[in-house]
Amino acid sequence: METVTTQETLFYTGTYASAEEPGIFLCALNADTGEMRIVNHMEGVNNPSYLALCPDGNCLYVASETDEGEVLVYRRDAATSELHLMDRKQTRGASPCYVSVSKDGQWVFSSNYSSGSVNVFPVGDQGTLGEMSAWVEHTGSGINEERQEGPHAHSIQPDPSGQYAVVCDLGLDQIIVYRLEEGRLVTHREMDQPPGAGPRHLVFHPNSKWAYVINELDNTVTAFLYDERRGEFTTVQHISTLPEGHKGEGTAADIRVSPCGRFLYASNRGDDSIVLYHIDQESGELEAVEWTSTIGQTPRNFNILPGGILVVANQDSNNLVGFQISEEDGRLTHNGFKLELPRPVCIAPVV
Repeated sequence: METVTTQETLFYTGTYASAEEPGIFLCALNADTGEMRIVNHMEGVNNPSYLALCPDGNCLYVASETDEGEVLVYRRDAATSELHLMDRKQTRGASPCYVSVSKDGQWVFSSNYSSGSVNVFPVGDQGTLGEMSAWVEHTGSGINEERQEGPHAHSIQPDPSGQYAVVCDLGLDQIIVYRLEEGRLVTHREMDQPPGAGPRHLVFHPNSKWAYVINELDNTVTAFLYDERRGEFTTVQHISTLPEGHKGEGTAADIRVSPCGRFLYASNRGDDSIVLYHIDQESGELEAVEWTSTIGQTPRNFNILPGGILVVANQDSNNLVGFQISEEDGRLTHNGFKLELPRPVCIAPVV
């Protein structure tokens, strides 16, 4: 492995790849210059399309997005960041496209897009997974006959309190809140999104009082007030992710809140842009400020790395592209650096 300098931040990139191809890449970002490079890569996983590190950074959990879905567990060497397979568990569902870890590191969650089900696994020694403690399969459909013919659980994640797990189901136009009771998922609330919205991913604001959902199919963001004691969302606003006058097809993809809590970013596939919103610090409402080209095609995922650098994974142009975030107003400026990777779809910083 090449030497990593003190100026560099490490991150893993997941891709769509066969088990015989390099699928998970360890990359380094120089926070001073913005330059990115590949440190190493590994084969052995079919479509490692979503990645999540445990709280102490010692384990990487990987969703293998296949017809017979799996979650794989890799132990990360603290000195080299090389990965060693420790465990793998089937999800009893098709096309798991999201994996997340509870803040205390005791539970791993996954969502199966094609079969519309969600899972919970307890975490054991060395980050390995115990037998599945919860499996819930959704039922129903939405108004979009092509994309919402059945349930499509697109993400599942714990809320800030750790009491609840929140699911965005694209096929049902619902956000479903489950109570997490000793590893079981107990339905707590079901909240409808606008028909045909297609909720995909959710992020909580650093203050835990607000939350934002990106809706894939109607290209909107929904802003919520969140009561973590009651596990309750209250809709505040729906706002478009697309610039006025946009023409052509496209779907919204990913969403992130800046660490400072003043800016929200969302990605548009088709328009191939990142939209910047300013967050009202009193109400949590959003104001669209600008759209920045991702300098690539199909920005499925992006993340904010140390040094205030936003890195976009452009799936169909096979590259990662870096942007400097303005501390003053959150605007993005391409820092001049790209990194060529095959079909990148997830960026997971090593923190």
